[in-house]
Amino acid sequence: MKPVTRFTTDTLDWEPYVTPVDYDTATPAQREALQETPSHRKISKYTLTLAHDPESLKYRSPLFNQIMYGKDGLPRAERELAAVATSVVNHCIYCGSVHAARYIELTRRPEVMDAIFTDGVAAEIDEYSQGLFDFAVALSKTPIAATPADMNHVRDLGFNALQALDLVLASAIFGWANRLMHTLGQAVEPTET
Repeated sequence: MKPVTRFTTDTLDWEPYVTPVDYDTATPAQREALQETPSHRKISKYTLTLAHDPESLKYRSPLFNQIMYGKDGLPRAERELAAVATSVVNHCIYCGSVHAARYIELTRRPEVMDAIFTDGVAAEIDEYSQGLFDFAVALSKTPIAATPADMNHVRDLGFNALQALDLVLASAIFGWANRLMHTLGQAVEPTET
């Protein structure tokens, strides 16, 4: 189990510092909270770790899914880019890896992630993506420092009010996710099976 300390688009594992809940011995409240998982995928070690607080988890997963996978508003790829921007600021290697891969899958634009993972918050990418990336970076660094001019720039890129809100929400939920990931575990190289 070797920790990963640099951003990558490779698939990583996440190893918790806290023993995850064992699904087979989980309480009814924990099992209920585990009915909906982030991205509606398998029950991960991360989700099982969060299941120690089933009351919070039963609200967190649906909120996360609505923000990241909602049908209206900001397109999914742009939400993924906001997640990557936030993860770069917070140096969350695991989230950066997962959401960079999803962005590439959706856009077929690995060069955007290459630039971001090479140059970090100073990355130079196409104008549209740059505006979105810079806004998410600003929100992640110091939320109160975001100005009306920053929001006007987002509008100038063609974002309507719902899309702008989705950008803020995607960045905010990843601020939370990054902090949970950092304090509860770490990104590690995948174990060979």
